[in-house]
Amino acid sequence: MFTPSQTDVREFFCATHAKTLAGTPVTPLEAVAALWIAEHPEYHADLADVEAARTAVYEVGGGRTNPFLHLSMHLSISEQVSIDQPRGIRQAVELLAARRGALHAAHHEVMECLGEMVWASQRSGLPPDGDRYIAAVRRRATRG
Repeated sequence: MFTPSQTDVREFFCATHAKTLAGTPVTPLEAVAALWIAEHPEYHADLADVEAARTAVYEVGGGRTNPFLHLSMHLSISEQVSIDQPRGIRQAVELLAARRGALHAAHHEVMECLGEMVWASQRSGLPPDGDRYIAAVRRRATRG
C-alpha cells in the first residue's frame, strides 16, 4: 500500500497545479486531481507556493480548511467510485449526485461520511467499516 507523507501529498497537489497552469502533460492521477483543484479556486494561492505548503499548519480550531486534506478526500472518493470499492460506493455517490444536482456537492457530503468512518475506526481500533460508510452515503441520497 502506498502511504505518502504529508510533504509528498502537498508537493503532489502543488506540482499538479503548476503543471496545469503551464499546460504541461499530467499523469492520469494528476488529471483527476486537477479537476478538483479547478473546482476550488480558493486553494490556488496555497498550491502556488510549494515552500509555504510544506510547512503550513491547519489547526482544527483555526477556522480554515486544510486544502490538501480536502483535495485528498476528493481524490480518494473519485478513486473509490472509479473502482467501486468499497462495493456499492459508485451507485451511492451517483444517487447522491443526482439528488443534489452536482457531483461536487455530493462529494462534500460523502467526505463527511468518510471522515466519520475513519474517526470511528481510529477510535475503536477496528478496520474501517465499508458497509456502514455506504449506508451513510445512501441515507443522504434518499433523504431531502
